[in-house]
Amino acid sequence: MLEVLRLGHRHGRDDRISTHVGLTARQWGADEVVFSGDEDSSMIQSQRDIVDRWGGEISIRYENSWRKEISEFEGLRVHLTMYGERINEMEDVLRDRLSDEKDLLVIVGAEKVPRWVYENVEFNVSVGNQPHSEIAALAVFLDRVKEGEIKQEFDRAEIEVEPSEDRKLTREK
Repeated sequence: MLEVLRLGHRHGRDDRISTHVGLTARQWGADEVVFSGDEDSSMIQSQRDIVDRWGGEISIRYENSWRKEISEFEGLRVHLTMYGERINEMEDVLRDRLSDEKDLLVIVGAEKVPRWVYENVEFNVSVGNQPHSEIAALAVFLDRVKEGEIKQEFDRAEIEVEPSEDRKLTREK
């Protein structure tokens, strides 16, 4: 089970970023994306529409109580933050833990992340110790812990990309 928790979504301000967090999670095979912060049914519906057209078995939902989501998760909990331990030094440790735990919760923030999160996860990990995008952090982190395994085919897809050297090609399934 791979779950991505997006903390602190702000309606109107974070719509595009939160959508891209969901897209990134889906591409790397997440089972579920959970949004907290402002309840934003249009952003969540947009994500569900993408899954309906492009396929996949990912669950998209809103949860008001992010603390409960983190506290009740049974598995490895990792918070992505530029203040964390460098991923280059942590990836072997994380892979070892994942071989035992199997379930992974990856937490990415929007606004300032409360101290409680730092104290209630197994690892605070950074992909860089400078300001950077949470989308980039999520993609790099998932790529490292999954050792380059990117989901290529999605069940129930109505549309798919046909790889091309020089143009955008899609096909109906």
